[in-house]
Amino acid sequence: MKSSVGGLPVKGVRLGAVRAPVYKNKERDDLLLMAFDEGSIGACVTTTNQFCAAPVHVLRAHLASTPSVRYWLLNAGNANAGTGASGMEACRETVSSLASLTGVSDDAIWPFSTGVIGEPLPVQSICDALPKALDACDASTEAWERASRAIMTTDTHPKLRHIQCEIGGQTVTLTGMAKGSGMIHPNMATMFGLIASDIVMSSACLQVLLKQAVNHSFNCVTVDGDTSTNDACAIVATQTANHEIITDPASPEAQVFASALSALADDLAEMLARDGEGATKFVRVICEDATSDEDAHAIANTVALSPLVKTALAASDPNWGRIVAAVGRAPISEIAIDRVNVWINDVQIVENGGRHPEYTEEAGQAAMNPVDIDIRISMGVGSGYCRVMTCDLTKEYVRINAEYRT
Repeated sequence: MKSSVGGLPVKGVRLGAVRAPVYKNKERDDLLLMAFDEGSIGACVTTTNQFCAAPVHVLRAHLASTPSVRYWLLNAGNANAGTGASGMEACRETVSSLASLTGVSDDAIWPFSTGVIGEPLPVQSICDALPKALDACDASTEAWERASRAIMTTDTHPKLRHIQCEIGGQTVTLTGMAKGSGMIHPNMATMFGLIASDIVMSSACLQVLLKQAVNHSFNCVTVDGDTSTNDACAIVATQTANHEIITDPASPEAQVFASALSALADDLAEMLARDGEGATKFVRVICEDATSDEDAHAIANTVALSPLVKTALAASDPNWGRIVAAVGRAPISEIAIDRVNVWINDVQIVENGGRHPEYTEEAGQAAMNPVDIDIRISMGVGSGYCRVMTCDLTKEYVRINAEYRT
């Protein structure tokens, strides 16, 4: 199952993107309001960074209070993280202002912020722009496109996809967007994954399926090893598809939806890795035949995070010693070195822990030249599997982040 580029309207969802402004010196939309029909419920997975932003704290509290959700309020350009008690008050003020305008309870609103850490949130600019954002809300594909651009920071292009499945004889739609280019090493995941569907499902079931999808998508992508203060992957179910409510995550109907959700999340996560700051390569690090899935993830993640591996990728240099060195320092209990085999694309470079007897530097170079590269590592000791998506590390990444605030 594969998602498609672009957004499809989702019944019960309207979007309005405007310029608040949050960015002081940029003529662009930087405030997004997503409105949901009454009866909508949501689920969310948020960052494990303990220095998490004020909107993450508020979102968690609102979700704990009720799964019902009427609005998502998102701004780019300011993370409202590292802002202490004043940042919490600022977040609550924007939420309360929207609640007053719309007549909904505060806990029916989920806030999201992304941008520079440590700067005060421009509360007045956001509150003043809310009526304009409400007026701009509509359900069109164009509204989704504009929304996907409004949440961008250092992204070079919007990340917007959709997928449909059939449940109970009814077509169910999922549209999702993501933002993120740097400070990406999700542990839940600076990144957002925002998904809407007309599925009819209980909040408990939706939370289970979202967490499962996140674990093998957004939690298996890394650009630079930095887990953001603001990461969140959220989904809303507007309950407007005409099928029976789904409450059991193991039911056939839930599994149909789970497959579609997973495909959408995988494709959005891949777009994050492909758009990594300064990236010229898209890389899948695949670890198989490990003792467990957890060991496979630890090994693949260690290779994907290695600055030496990533800079070799940037240079298209088949320096395979860096790969095996990263495998060897992965945080797992034991490695049977004489069973390890490694491939770069279709070229086997390591056999049973040593250089493959037929490997040549020319073959390795040819394998490293493409934009898309698979590094496949077989541990030879079990059935554990994991795929981590990443990119190379270039001089452009350093420039972007050195000049981020200037």
